[in-house]
Amino acid sequence: REFGLQSNHLQISRINKCLEFEDTPFRTVGGYSGLGEIIMGLNKSQPKVLVIHGPNLNMLGKREPEIYGATTLKAINSALKELGQKLGLAVEFFQSNHEGAIVEKIQQASKHQKGLIINPAAYTHTSIAIRDALLLLDIPVIEVHLSNVYKREPFRRQSMISDVVSAQI
Repeated sequence: REFGLQSNHLQISRINKCLEFEDTPFRTVGGYSGLGEIIMGLNKSQPKVLVIHGPNLNMLGKREPEIYGATTLKAINSALKELGQKLGLAVEFFQSNHEGAIVEKIQQASKHQKGLIINPAAYTHTSIAIRDALLLLDIPVIEVHLSNVYKREPFRRQSMISDVVSAQI
């Protein structure tokens, strides 16, 4: 199935191939060969997928548009919700600037969700608490970033969660 959402840095092309971000590598982790495999492997009866947005992502469209583009978080969520409907997924969204709130939401996800997509934002590089919470989950977890962290400052190249997620985009 093809779908599209375009901003300066985000291009979603084919779900069965993977989510492809312009100039951003898709890295397989834990034996998954692509996002399509992860999503399509979920329970077929309207599975629930949680999308967690970390700190400052509520400011997308205003904050550093030269890096993150002009697309707002509301527009991203809208496009993901539409995609979820096409794929038969119920998509829930959560954004917080607070590490503890994100940890609590991850802990709750183990009871109700069939998959988790997380952009921990700045907590990617610092949060052992989020990493430990993700270890509690027995569902596919995808780490997502809006920019190519490997082409940015050296501290952004280290992810505290990359080794415990199913895939990284």
